[in-house]
Amino acid sequence: MNEVKVAPSLLAADFARLGEAAQEAEAAGADLLHIDVMDGHFVPPITVGQQVVAAIRRLARIPLDVHLMVANPERHLASFREAGADIITVHAEVCPHLHRVLGAIRDLGARAGVAFNPATAPDVLPYVADLVDLVLVMTVNPGYGGQALIPATLQKVAQVSRLREQGWAGEIEVDGGITPDTAPPACRAGATILVAGTAVFGTPDYAAAIRALRASACAAPPGPAAPRTRASTPPAAVPPRPAAPPGPGSPRTRASAPGI
Repeated sequence: MNEVKVAPSLLAADFARLGEAAQEAEAAGADLLHIDVMDGHFVPPITVGQQVVAAIRRLARIPLDVHLMVANPERHLASFREAGADIITVHAEVCPHLHRVLGAIRDLGARAGVAFNPATAPDVLPYVADLVDLVLVMTVNPGYGGQALIPATLQKVAQVSRLREQGWAGEIEVDGGITPDTAPPACRAGATILVAGTAVFGTPDYAAAIRALRASACAAPPGPAAPRTRASTPPAAVPPRPAAPPGPGSPRTRASAPGI
C-alpha cells in the first residue's frame, strides 16, 4: 500500500478566512488541499468556483485536489485546470461519456479522478482504469460536512483496491466521516488518501489533528480487506489496450499523469 496522505477539506474551514486556513493546513503538514465544488443541482448546496480555486492556488504550494460535485463537469474542466487544479475528480453518476471526460482531464495536464457515491457500484472502473489516477469513494452522501461514515462503503474501497492485482497503480481516496477512529479500517481496506474536514478544521490545532490521522492510519494492524458481500461484484480485470493500427508515424497516446 502507498504511504497514506491527508487532504484537509476546505469545505469545513472558516470561509471568512479561507486563504489563511489553506496556508495553515499546509504548514500543519497537509499533503493536498481538497476543494469541494458544488453546483446546487447534483448536490443541494452551492459552494465555490474557479475564482476561489485560483485564489487558493496563489497561496498554496501543495497540490489542489478539486472535487467537482456538479452536473456536466466536462464544461468546466479547462477553467478549473487554468485556475490551478492539480487533480480534477468527476462523478461517474453524471458522466455518460466518462472515458472521454477522464481523457480530457489528462489532456489538460491534470491528474484524473473518478468519484462514486455510497450507493454507486464501481463497475465502470475496468473500462477506464488506464485513464484514472485516483478513485474517490464517498463514504457519506455528498453535499454536507460533519456526517458519520457509512460502514458499507469500506467494502467498496476493498473492491477498488483489488484492481491493483491487475496492475492498476492509482490512489484510493475516502471522503466523509474520516477521523482517527475511522481512518484505520479505511486504510486496511485500501485507502491511501484521507479527506478530512471537521477532523482537521474543527480542531484548534491542525498539525495535531493531521498527526493523529496519520498515526491512526499507520497503526492500523494488517488484516484482510473488507469482506465481499453478495451485493458486491468484484471488478473485472483491466482490459489490455488495443494495439495501434499500422500507419506512418507514432500513434498519439495520452501521457500518463504523474503520481500524487
